[in-house]
This record gives sequence, C-alpha cells and structure tokens, in this order.
Amino acid sequence: MSKTNSFLINNSSLEEMLNWAKKRIISGPDPISGAKKKELLDKELGNTISKKGIGWKKTFDLFINTIVPSTRPFDHPTSLAFVAAAPTPAASSIDAVLGAAEIFAGNWDGGSGAIYAENEALKWLAKLAKWPTKTSGGVFVSGGTLGNLSAIHAARTNYQLISKAKSRQLSILCSSEAHSSLYAIAKVMDFKIHEVKSNLNGQIDIKEAKKIINKNKNIFCIVANAGATNSGAIDNINVLASLAKSKKIWLHVDGAYGLAALADPQSAKLFKGIEKADSFIVDPHKWLFAPYDSCALLYKDARKGSIAHGQRGNYLDAVDKSSWNPSDFALHLTRRPRGLPLWFSLAVYGSTAYAKAIKKTIQIAKKIAIGIKKNKNLELILGPQLTVILFRSKKLNDDEVNIWSEKYRRNGALLCLPTTWKNMKVLRICVVNPNTDPSHVIKILKTLN
Repeated sequence: MSKTNSFLINNSSLEEMLNWAKKRIISGPDPISGAKKKELLDKELGNTISKKGIGWKKTFDLFINTIVPSTRPFDHPTSLAFVAAAPTPAASSIDAVLGAAEIFAGNWDGGSGAIYAENEALKWLAKLAKWPTKTSGGVFVSGGTLGNLSAIHAARTNYQLISKAKSRQLSILCSSEAHSSLYAIAKVMDFKIHEVKSNLNGQIDIKEAKKIINKNKNIFCIVANAGATNSGAIDNINVLASLAKSKKIWLHVDGAYGLAALADPQSAKLFKGIEKADSFIVDPHKWLFAPYDSCALLYKDARKGSIAHGQRGNYLDAVDKSSWNPSDFALHLTRRPRGLPLWFSLAVYGSTAYAKAIKKTIQIAKKIAIGIKKNKNLELILGPQLTVILFRSKKLNDDEVNIWSEKYRRNGALLCLPTTWKNMKVLRICVVNPNTDPSHVIKILKTLN
C-alpha cells in the first residue's frame, strides 16, 4: 500500500537513518555528550515545527547534531552514576526495528507472538526466583515506579478482599533505604509509610520492623530491597517473608537494580527467601543488558495481579479474556512489547552469557574497591554491595568534589556523582557494564587529591 501524498518517504534519508543506527550499535556512544542549556536548545530546536515542515534531511541533521549530543550516554562503560545501562548489541538491534514492526501488545489478539516471547523472558525470571511457572506471571512496564505502583495496588486489593479493613487508611512497611518511588506512590494511592531505620550496611533493621508491624494492624504490604539504589543493600528477604506470612500480608521485593544478579548462581544466594515473595520487579534496562525502557513485574499468583488491574468496558467486550492479556497485570492498557529486547538478547546469546556478564561486573566492582582501598587519599565507606561502592576523598571538600565530578563528566572520562550516605557526602559508583575498565576508573580516581 502506498503512502498518502501528505507523508512521503525520502529514501536517501531513510537509508542514512538506518546506517546511523547500525553505526551507533556497533561503535557505541560519544562519552562527551551531555545536557545543554535551554537557551542554546531554544536557538537550535525552537520553531522547528512549522506548517510546511523542514523535511527529512534537516530534521534528522538536528537529531544527529543537536539532540543526541545533548543527552547523557548512560550506556558508555565510563557511566558509573545512578544505575546506568549496557544493552547488548542484539537487544539494541531488535529495539531499532521494533518501532517499524508497530506491534500492539496490550492483548493477545493484537500481539500474540510478541507477548508469547515476552512471557518466555518472564518465565526465565520466575525460574530464577524458584517460582512455579504455571501460576506465576506478569508483564513488562516502563520502569520501577510503575512496576512498584502496580504491585502495591495488587497487594492492597488482595488485602481488602480477605480483610474487613476497607474503611481505614492502610499502610506499608519499608526500609529507610527504600526507593523514592514508594513515597510518590503513597501520595497517589493515599496510604501511609512506616519507614524502618537501616543498619550500617543499609539493610532494614529486622527487630525494629517486627516492633512496628506488631503495633500497627493496618499494614497490608512489606516492601523489601533487593539491591537498594543508593547502597546496593539487600534486605533479609527470608525473614521478612516469614514476617509477612505470619501477618497474612503481601511481600513485594523491589529488585529494580539488584535482582538481575539472580542470573549469577553464586550471587543468587544473596536473595534467599525470594521464592516466598508475592511479587517482585527487576529492570532489564539496568543490569540485564536491555535498552530503555523496561521493568519486569512478576506475581507469584498471576491471578491476583489480573484481579487488581483487569479493565472492563463495552469497547473491550471483543477482547478474549481467556487469553493472556498483558493489560490485565499493571496500570495500563496500550503498550508496546518492551520485553522483546530482553527475550531477543537471551535467545541470541543464551542465559550462560548473562550469568558470566553479571559475574564480570561484580568482579570489576571488587577491583575498583581494592583500588580505592590502596589509595591513601581515598576512604572506602561501603561496598561493594553487589556493584555499588561508596567512598570519599580525604583531601577535597564538598565543593571541590563537585568541581572534580563535573570536570570528568564534561570531558567524558568518568561519570561519577556525589550522593549522601548517613548524613555524609560521598561519591558513588555503580557498575552494570561488563566493558567498564577498572584500571581506567582507578586511574581517574587518583586525581582526587
């Protein structure tokens, strides 16, 4: 079918775009790219939308020369701030063509093949957690915030169905190291948070958790950390699972970053008790080598997810309710098959390659930590926990650390930013890229004097 005259194809520009994508996948990003001031972007991108349009070539030139250089290349091996990304070539390649396929994956009728493939990736994750694959399941959503929101909504719905506490305000229990999304979710869902202090390693204080949960009868969910963003801390999931079971409440595990380590048999031992959880999330775009944006949300009993999220409407009557419809498992209806890059990469390389890559990043983090210990001008504060390291300079004050951090961010040598830990300003490293060179990182850290 030919395109209408309103939307013509420029074959040479299309070829250029495809070639650019291929080169980017093979060569990787420019580490010097970064945010530009709004005033500069006003000049370069302002007024680009016009009645007649500016054409394919000029618009793609803006993408290459203005848009991409004004973004942070989080998938570069020197990007060690926040929790970055490191998509495999296979994952990036399939993502580059996924948009052209234009697959609607909200229900089985629209995207059965893609949904089946996504479910294979979810089944792999469920097996890593030692969950029954016949009853467990879930969906890929955009990120950890929506994943946590959807899981907690399912937890509250389940609690309300089995209790008589519908009229009073409910609450959840979590660590002081819990992700910021929980506090945003609490505002949206109107529940309270009982925040339990964490120990020196960032793990939830179990004794304090037991005291709080015994005093409060309105707690419907415990949220455990499986690799806290700031510290890499893993809560005692096994004990929290027993506590949740004794109170007949839901245990959700936020493993957006850390649960990827389930793929490494040795590291999987750190998550003892995950098999007892009711739900968990893990972001493939963090440490499972997939591109943005993707969060795997899984329920041990998938029915409980669909009870909470299944939408009803006259226009949905034609949807086959007997099939697996991803829209039934989170707060969404329309969705793209964002789990396909993970499935494709797993199918291409195999799960053993994933185990090796996870193990390698852990080894890289350990080498960097050793380098920090050996540096007389640095103090190792914490870690590595999984692949998170907290440290500080003995020589530089806070302002000087900010200047140092900005200098190396701008020149592309290293993205390492400050954070706060136990009321102390420290530098933080999180390794998720198996191509990160520890010797290079240690060399740059030697300039902290």
